Amino acid sequence: MMKKYFLLLFFFSVFIQDIYSQSNTTHLNLNSKNIAVDGYDLVSYFEENKAVPGKKNFKYTFEGGNYYFASEKHLNNFKKSPQNYLPSFGGWCAYAMGKTGEKVKIDPKSFIVNGNELYLFYDSMFNDTREKWNNSSVNLEQKAKINWKKLTSD
Repeated sequence: MMKKYFLLLFFFSVFIQDIYSQSNTTHLNLNSKNIAVDGYDLVSYFEENKAVPGKKNFKYTFEGGNYYFASEKHLNNFKKSPQNYLPSFGGWCAYAMGKTGEKVKIDPKSFIVNGNELYLFYDSMFNDTREKWNNSSVNLEQKAKINWKKLTSD
C-alpha cells in the first residue's frame, strides 16, 4: 500500500513539474530545441558588454529554457542568480514590445544593457530597432513593460 502511495505521489509530482515547465516557456523566445537567445551567453552581455556565442558543453536548463555559456565561470555565475541575467520581455525584441506589444524575434548581437536590464532587439540590414529604442527609450520601456504584463497575465 505504501509503495503505491509513493509511486502515485512520484508520478503526480512529475506531472505537475511538466505542466509548470510548459507554462513557464509559453512566453519565452526559444527555438525548436528550447534554446534561448540563439545560444548566446547571457552573462557575457553584462560582464563583457559583448554578444558571445555559448558552447554546448556549458549548457544549463532553467525554467524550461536551455541556456549556453562561453565558459564554466559564466555558467556558474548564472546558476547562482539566473534572474540577474535573464533578458527583459522573455528575450523578445524590446522595441517591438514597446511599440506594438508583439513578440518579434531578435538578433542576439543587437542589445543594450541598462543597469540590471538586458534588452534585445530585431536588427536587419534596413531596420535597426535598437537605434529606434535609443531615440525614445523611456516612453518605449514604459509601454513595453505594460504590454509584457498584459501578455503574460493570461
